[in-house]
Amino acid sequence: MAKKEQAPGLIETFAEFKETKNIDRTTMVGVLEESFRNVIAKIFGSDENFDVIVNPDKGDFEIYRNREVVADGEVTDSNRQIALSEAQKIEPDYEVGEEVSETIDFASFGRRAILTLRQTLASKILELEHDSLYNKYKDRVGEIVSGEVYQTWKHETLLMDDEGNELLLPKTQQIPRDFFHKGETVRAVVDRVDNTNGNPKIYLSRTSNEFLRRLLEAEIPEINDGLITVRAIARIPGERAKIAVESYDERIDPVGACVGIKGGRIHGIVRELHNESIDVINYTSKESLLIQRALAPAQILSINLNEETRKAEVYLRPDQVSLAIGKGGLNIKLACKLTNYTIDVYREVEGEDNKDDIYLDEFADEIDQWVIDAIKNLGFTTALEVLKAPREMLIEKADLEEDTVDDVIRILKSEFEDE
Repeated sequence: MAKKEQAPGLIETFAEFKETKNIDRTTMVGVLEESFRNVIAKIFGSDENFDVIVNPDKGDFEIYRNREVVADGEVTDSNRQIALSEAQKIEPDYEVGEEVSETIDFASFGRRAILTLRQTLASKILELEHDSLYNKYKDRVGEIVSGEVYQTWKHETLLMDDEGNELLLPKTQQIPRDFFHKGETVRAVVDRVDNTNGNPKIYLSRTSNEFLRRLLEAEIPEINDGLITVRAIARIPGERAKIAVESYDERIDPVGACVGIKGGRIHGIVRELHNESIDVINYTSKESLLIQRALAPAQILSINLNEETRKAEVYLRPDQVSLAIGKGGLNIKLACKLTNYTIDVYREVEGEDNKDDIYLDEFADEIDQWVIDAIKNLGFTTALEVLKAPREMLIEKADLEEDTVDDVIRILKSEFEDE
């Protein structure tokens, strides 16, 4: 019997791999047998008349070669045939036509054969490891997983799952206030699985909408049970998010169920997202009403929708404009994402509509033409249209300096004041 000492380390290496990677016994035996047979086929030209028996539990293996007994001088294939006189040295009562099965000492194949076996086995193990990792995660895209921080680089953080598999969390998929310590447990959603050249890489995300959706399912039983549906999500990771929820059961208040008493249910999610503020609104298929709810806490006077261009003109009292836009423009940005509409807000000022308006081009002697063009690119062509638009929107969307916008407003206002 050929014992494991004949090829030192091979069985031990694979046994260790099995223990750490949870490879089943059948697969392990199959890989070992295939590796042995590849070497045998290279040496003898064929492995069809060989039996390979692997016993990973004991850490040994046996190789048998089966040959037909032929008369002396009639051997034409020494791999498949054995002369009668040679066979009778093994067992005296062998006769022509019988089959001889003899143990092969793998070590007798030489160092090259053992090296080839090691390389073949290492290649098979690596391939098996990649297949195992890919199969584990290919159907888990969109699921939350946990990993332990192993190392952090400039552009990504390496996590290890509970089986020692590598998970990558790119910097672009981290919440701005994320800061990880080695050994810390981090939760994220499986964003994608890249299997280029059979080398799978698992990429995670903490900034995707799907991560927030899965957190909602985990924390709010009504969502997990399907009693409440999350219809839309908009996020600016680490800053603010808006979600639109709907319930088909009139007895369930979807917003109240999500927020919980004193915000108890949503608090755990906010903490996970580093105090990302979460607004929950009731979903409606009526788009004008959805936009109105999305712009809360601002109170809307009227809305004009263009469904083809997906643009909405929203009119508010002057004191509501800053509420609609929000700090840093977050509120209106999220409302646009949530509703899939480009939303422009306007001040509704009494008495201005009756005044004679003036085209912007008439102010070319006082306002630089490039500034006028930048404002006109927003769709504003007259002075009153610009005066009705929020100052913050002109700064952000026209990409103008604050002083420039203030000068434009002052010049336009002075024209009407003179009148």
